[in-house]
Formats: sequence, C-alpha cells, structure tokens
Amino acid sequence: MLIAIVGSTGTGKSELSLDLAERLIERGQPVEIVNADAMQLYRGMDIGTAKLTLAERRGIPHHLLDVLDVTDEATVSNYQTDARTAITEIARRGAVPILVGGSGLYVSSVVFDFQFPGTDPMLRARLEAELLNMGPGLMYSRLQAVDPQAALRIGPSNGRRLVRALEIVELTGAPHLAALPDEPVYWQPSVLLGLRTPRERLTPRLDARVERMWTAGIVDEARDLLAAGIENGITASRAIGYAQALGQVRGTLSESEAIEATQQLTRRYARRQVSWFKRYAHTHWIESDAPDRVEDALAHVDRGGATSFAPQNLPVAAP
Repeated sequence: MLIAIVGSTGTGKSELSLDLAERLIERGQPVEIVNADAMQLYRGMDIGTAKLTLAERRGIPHHLLDVLDVTDEATVSNYQTDARTAITEIARRGAVPILVGGSGLYVSSVVFDFQFPGTDPMLRARLEAELLNMGPGLMYSRLQAVDPQAALRIGPSNGRRLVRALEIVELTGAPHLAALPDEPVYWQPSVLLGLRTPRERLTPRLDARVERMWTAGIVDEARDLLAAGIENGITASRAIGYAQALGQVRGTLSESEAIEATQQLTRRYARRQVSWFKRYAHTHWIESDAPDRVEDALAHVDRGGATSFAPQNLPVAAP
C-alpha cells in the first residue's frame, strides 16, 4: 500500500510524514519516504525549498532528494519512472512507502494511472524554432484554437509548456490533458492524506516563511548556484524564491522587492495547489494545526484509505 501526503506549501507535510513514519516504525513496520516536490530534486536548492537536512530526517530513509543538477531539466515523465521504481523497491524490502510533496502533477503521475505520450525530436525542434521566431504569444493563440483548456492552464508566457502541448496535439491528435479524470484509476492501492490550513492562517505563515528564507541565506545560496550554472537550467532557474534571489544578486531587485515578489508568488502557488488537490475525491483531509493530526492520519491508514478502481480510459498527461 502507498501512502501519499499532499497539500499546499506551508501546511506541514514533511513533519506529518515523519511523525506518521515514526508511529508506524514503533509498531515494527519499516517506512521510507519518497519526495514529490519538484524543486527538492535539485542539489543545492535547500533553503528556498524547505528541504529537510539529513539530521531533520530522523534516521528515516528519503528518496529523490538531491538527484538533479540545477542545469538538468525536470520532467514529470522521468519523475514518474524514478518515483515508481523507488516505491516498488521500498515495497520489496517490506517497508511502507510514503510519498510526500506539493507538486500536483508529480504526485498525480505516481498515484494515478497516467500515461505520457512520447516525443518527436524533429517536431519539437520545429516548434521550438517557431517559438523563437514568433514568440510565446502567437504560440498561445495557436494552442487556444486547438485546446483552449490547456491554453488556459498554461498561460501565454510559458513557452516550454506551450511547445510541449502543441507537440502532443500534433502527435496524438488529442488535446493536451493534464487534469485529473472525474473518477481516477489508482496505480496501486493508496491512502491519500491531505493537510489544509484556513487561508487567514496560511497567508501570514507563508509570508513569514519567505522572510525566514532571506534570513537563512537564500541570496548566498542563489549566488553559489550561479557558479553551478542555474541560469542555464530550464526548470531550476524559474523556481519561486530563487528567481527573485537571483534578481537581487544581479541588482535588478532590491531585497524588499525580492521578498515581496516571492511572497506574492508563493501565495498564488498555494492557491493553485489547493485547487489541484481538492479534486482528489478520496483524500482524507486533516486540519494542519489539529493536535490529533497524527492519530487521525494513522487511523485512516489503518482503515485502508482509498481503493483501486476498475480500469477506464484516462486522459493523456504531458510531462
């Protein structure tokens, strides 16, 4: 059985995963944790991702942390393969895998039976050349004409995702769908635990978290990542907090501007996470500040949580 702990940033997912793991270990059940935060895949991106240090992991094995250089591109399809391999190996060792993170599509790619279409290098090269020549605005208009739902999700400025969406449409003749189906098919029997915090409490918590990132030295960390080539990284260079810290390093943003921009983007990201995860119909939701949250989670695990559903046709998800 797979346990997945989801929710928006700042709700205490890592802490709950550790507390739950310790309770299971006390029963004699080994546990290993698998990361589902896209930015925690990167080496050197620690402060801005709230990555647990080795000491903070309480001796519990963690997987898929620090597996990419900042110049590497993170893709959901590669992550799905790596995460499912890790989970399968954990289960073979007789341990319970706990998947923890707030990257919605990454979590979904593991928990649900998503299938990713391939890629065509020649088609991709043509579309990338068109992006370079035409700009993302015209590519966005093209996607609106063939798949308005995907265009709405991606927006007019993310050229990389626009290219991928158009590539999928041309390859498959079908829309670029990365949304969850109404009735999902589970990859394997799973327990879905969600943490939630009322917005009036979450917002000041997120703002304070960003301020702590600056106090902890994210600007120095970003400066070190420049030497590692983060500016050449397609994914890592856009990470919330790091993009703004890099702006401060370059002198295009003051410290206060960098902090304020990061706070705004973090709040917006948290709202998107809430919208994504609330579509997980079989999630057992737990108030993040509830004193009995660990007991609540453990009780739901004991009940078995979600069950597998009969196979059905799923929308195609894009990496």
